[in-house]
Amino acid sequence: MANEPANRACFDIQAGYCTAMDAPVTARVCTALAHALDRDSATGRRALDWAGEPVADALALRLVGGLHALHRAGVDPALSAVFSGAETDPTRVAATVKATLVAQDAALLPWLDGPPQTNEAARSAGMMTGILHLAERYGPRFELLEIGSSAGLNLLIDRYRFDLGGVAVGPSASPVTIHPEWRGAPPPTAPVAIESTRGVDIHPVDVDDPAAAARLEAYVWVDAVERQARLAAAIAMVREGGVDLAQGEAADWVEARLAQPQREGVTRVLMHSVVWQYLPATSRERIRIAMDAAGARATVERPLGWVMMEPNRDLHRHEVRVRGWPGERAMDLVALTHAHGAWVEGLSAPYETRDYLMRRGAYEKG
Repeated sequence: MANEPANRACFDIQAGYCTAMDAPVTARVCTALAHALDRDSATGRRALDWAGEPVADALALRLVGGLHALHRAGVDPALSAVFSGAETDPTRVAATVKATLVAQDAALLPWLDGPPQTNEAARSAGMMTGILHLAERYGPRFELLEIGSSAGLNLLIDRYRFDLGGVAVGPSASPVTIHPEWRGAPPPTAPVAIESTRGVDIHPVDVDDPAAAARLEAYVWVDAVERQARLAAAIAMVREGGVDLAQGEAADWVEARLAQPQREGVTRVLMHSVVWQYLPATSRERIRIAMDAAGARATVERPLGWVMMEPNRDLHRHEVRVRGWPGERAMDLVALTHAHGAWVEGLSAPYETRDYLMRRGAYEKG
C-alpha cells in the first residue's frame, strides 16, 4: 500500500515520462501537482491518501485529465494560461493548480474514479505490424478480437490506412492515415484482408455521447496536437460507421469467442494494447489458458494468433509481440514502439522470445 510521499512522488515520476515524450506543458502540470496537492480539497485528500499503486493506477494522469478538461471547457483563465504554455513560471503554475484544486473540487474529484481512457488510434500501427507477421505465416484473411477496446478506435484497424516503413495496408481513401516514423527492419509485405473486428471493454465508451467524447479528448495531452486531430477523426469514423463493441469482462469474453466456430482460411487473432496491466491476475491467467487450449486445436486451415502492444516496465519500452498457432515458437518480439505510436522500430530474426505472463504495472499510460 502506498503512502503520502509515494503518492506525491508519482506526479514527479510522470513528469519525467512526459518530458521524455516531448510534452513539456503536461510535465509542468505534473510537477506542479507534486507540490500543490494538499488537504484543502477532497480531490487533494483522496490523491494523497491513495490506497493503491499510484504509478500503476495512473493517479497523476487521472488528475491531469480532469485539469485538461477544465482548460478545454474554458472555465478557468489562469489554468488555461498554464495549459496553453503562456504561463511557465513554476511558482505561479503551482499556485494556479493549487487554487484550481479548491475552486473546481467537485468537477475534479470524479476524475479519480477510473483510469485514463487513452484511445490512441496510432497504437494500431504496432498491432498491424504484428498482424503482418502473422499474414506472412498464415495468409491474408483475419478476424480480430480485441480486449480493452474502450471506445473501439482500434477496432477501426480495417478502415485505417497504414504506411509502415513503406509497406501500405488498408483503404487508400481512409480519412485517417497512420504513418509512424519507421526505424529498423521493415515489416513483412504480406497482404492483409481483415474480415471482421470485435471488441470488449469492462466500461465501453460511447463516443456518440458528447460528454464521453470530450472526456476522451481531455486524456490526450495538450502538447499532442497531432494526436488530438487524429482522435477527433477517429471518433467521427466510429459515429459514421459504428464498431462491434461489447460490455463485459475480458476473460469471459475471450473464452466465449474462442469457443465459437472459426471460418476456414481465416486466422483468428486476439489483440490488445496497453491493457494487460489493468487486468486482474486471475483474468490474465484465464486468457492465457484459453489461448493455449485454442492454440492446441489450431490447424493450418484455422490458425490462431496473439498480437500485443504492451509496456515492458523493467526495460522502459513498449513492445510488439506475436504468437501464432500452429507452431511451437513462444511469443516473438517483432518490434518496439513509441507509447503513442509516433515511431515503430522493426526488429530482425532471430527474435527474442518470452512468456506472456507479464506482471501488472506500467511506467507510462498517457
